[in-house]
Amino acid sequence: MKSKLENYFIKELGFDPRILEISDSVLRQAKKNFATIDLIREYNQLKVINAMRDNNLSDTHFNGTTGYGYDDRGRDVLDYIYKDVFKAEDALVRHQIISGTHALAICLFGNLRPGDELLSVVGKPYDTLEEVIGIRGDGGGSLKEFGISYNQVELLEDGTVDYDSIAKSICQKTKMVLIQRSRGYDWRSSLTIEEIQKIINIVKNTNNDILVFVDNCYGEFTQDKEPVEVGADLIAGSLIKNPGGGIAPTGGYIAGRRLYVEKSAYRLTAPGLGKNIGCSLGNNRSMLQGLFFAPHVVSESLKGAIFCAGMMERLGFDVSPRSAEQRGDIVQAIKFGDPESLITFCQGIQEGSPVDSYVTPEPSDMPGYENQVIMAAGAFIQGASIELSADGPIKPPYIAYMQGGLVFEHTKLGVMVSIQRMLEKGLIQI
Repeated sequence: MKSKLENYFIKELGFDPRILEISDSVLRQAKKNFATIDLIREYNQLKVINAMRDNNLSDTHFNGTTGYGYDDRGRDVLDYIYKDVFKAEDALVRHQIISGTHALAICLFGNLRPGDELLSVVGKPYDTLEEVIGIRGDGGGSLKEFGISYNQVELLEDGTVDYDSIAKSICQKTKMVLIQRSRGYDWRSSLTIEEIQKIINIVKNTNNDILVFVDNCYGEFTQDKEPVEVGADLIAGSLIKNPGGGIAPTGGYIAGRRLYVEKSAYRLTAPGLGKNIGCSLGNNRSMLQGLFFAPHVVSESLKGAIFCAGMMERLGFDVSPRSAEQRGDIVQAIKFGDPESLITFCQGIQEGSPVDSYVTPEPSDMPGYENQVIMAAGAFIQGASIELSADGPIKPPYIAYMQGGLVFEHTKLGVMVSIQRMLEKGLIQI
C-alpha cells in the first residue's frame, strides 16, 4: 500500500520524490509527539462526552426557536455543557457572536467601566483588537472613547513573558488583565497552561480583585486543562476555531465566573435580558456536534502543525514552535524573509484545499488589519481557521501563520504542495 501511495503522490499529484523522502523522515521523527497528542485527545474527548451525558443531552435539544427564543432548552443545555467542559461557573454560547474578536469585545465592554484600565501582560494584542481598544483607528466606540485606559507589558527580547514586570505594571486603576494565549501576528510562543497559571498567580497575589481575562482563541483542547481551571476569571473564543470542530457554522463562547459571564451577556443583548433571550434558529445541533468532534479535530490540527514545522525545518526555515516543542495553540509560524516565498507558501495551501483550490490568493487590504494581508483558506465554512488556512501580513520578516486542518492528510497535502511550488520557482533547494 505504501508504494501505491507514493506512486500516487509522484505520478498523479506531481510531487518531486525528494519531498516524499523528507516527509517520511519527518513523520518517523514525529511519532512520539503524535502519541502524546493522542493521549490529550482521548482525555478531552471523554471530558466532552461526559459533559453531554451529565446534562442529559437529547435530540429534542436540537430543535430551534425563533423570535425572542424564550424557553430554548437546547440553547440552555449548550451553555451548561460548555460550562462543564471548561470547568466554569457559567457559559454563554451563541451563534449571534460572529467571531473571536466579537466575543472578546463583548467581554471587554461588558466588564470594564469608565476610569478602569485594561492591562495586556503579553505585549500588543491581536491586530483586530487594536481598534476595539483604541490603539489604532478613528474611534467608532472604542474603549478609549469610553474613558477606559490601556497599558501593556512588553515581551522580553526572546518573545517570552516578562514575569518580573507584571506586578510592577498593575496600578490602582487596573481592573482587567488580558492574556492572549495564542501568538497572533507576533513571533512569540503561544502560552501553555502552566505559563498562564504563573501569570494568574502573580496578578492575584498583587490584587485578588483584578479580573483575569484569557483570549482562548486557537488554544482550546491543545492541552488537558483550560485556563479557568488554573484561575482565569473569564475566557472567550470562536466556534469557527477549535471548539466548533469544523461543523459549527458560526458562533462564539464566553465562560468563567458567573458575574462576569452575566455582565457579558448584558452587553450582547441588553441589561436585564442577558442570557434569557436569543433564538437558536436551528443551530443547536451543529454547535453541539461540533463540540463533540472538537478534541479529535484539534489533535489532527496539532499533528499537521508538527508536520509543517518538521518539513520547513529540514528546508532551512526558522519556525515557531519547533517541531518537538510543546504547543499551546494550533498555529504554526514560518519565517520566510521575503514576500515571494510567503505568498507562494500561502498559494500552495490554497491549491491543496478541497474548496476553491483553483483560486490564487493575493495580498490585499483587510478590515481590522494595518498592513496588506494574504489569506489562503479553502474552507467549507467561510473564515473557519480550524480548517486548514495560512495567512500573514506583507511586512518584514514575512511570516506565514498556518493553522487548522480538520484531517491530518489535508494539512500534509497542503504543505507538500506549497513546498513543490516553492521548489519549482527556485525559492528553495533540496
